[in-house]
Amino acid sequence: MMVERKVVVAGEELCMRLHGPADRPLLVYLPGIHGDWTLVTAYRKALAGEVRFVEFTYPRSTHWRMAEYGEAIELALKNEGLNCGWILGESFGSQVAWALLRRGWFRPHGIILAGGFVKYPIPTSIRLAKAISRIIPWMAWRGMGWAYAQYAFFRYRHAPESLAALEEFLNRRTKTDIVAAIHRLDVILESDPRDVAVKVDCPVHFLAGFWDPIVPCWLSRGWLKRHVPTYAGGETIFSSDHAVLSNAPDVSAHWTRCWMKLKSG
Repeated sequence: MMVERKVVVAGEELCMRLHGPADRPLLVYLPGIHGDWTLVTAYRKALAGEVRFVEFTYPRSTHWRMAEYGEAIELALKNEGLNCGWILGESFGSQVAWALLRRGWFRPHGIILAGGFVKYPIPTSIRLAKAISRIIPWMAWRGMGWAYAQYAFFRYRHAPESLAALEEFLNRRTKTDIVAAIHRLDVILESDPRDVAVKVDCPVHFLAGFWDPIVPCWLSRGWLKRHVPTYAGGETIFSSDHAVLSNAPDVSAHWTRCWMKLKSG
């Protein structure tokens, strides 16, 4: 059964969906820069019945900073009485995870960074992506969406649930959505949660695709090893790129089970 909830922070609406039995371990999924749950479908299905899976769609805001993201996630969880569990931060979502923990109310049992990071390791690439994004005409964005759809048939050929969610993913990529995603690049540049990460007292795991030019796994993992006392290891999936949850859902779910010590049922 799926339950949907909404909260409003600073005039913007955050959507939350809850899946699975209330008596199962909690796994809070915070999406990447695309901002919604459309690419996590196959991964969620791979864990069906084993966790209480909570997922979010961010507002298409161009004024929220990281503090508002953390506040909104906390409020949504607080309304449901969900104050402890595991956090799964995908890419940009890893920054939202640190923002949530900075507030201090949610007590994490563990953290999984899926293509995630603490302080983004290559800020020059973000500035370049931002500059290029702002001069690309809308018709070019539509063309890239079409090209991505063609590529996705190959990319997700082993994840039929991801293919099924592809139409919703593409339909959500409106002009407003693209502008909001570009704004999140600025939010990443501003974010520096290193003071939070070094003090976290729960296991931190790193899950990554080997072919990832966006967040090179050796840079993020190296920083975690050197600076986070509770870093508990991770896994790099050779066949995957940055979107490790969507194009390697079964392997990602396997490692999630191992780290959360899940018992199926």
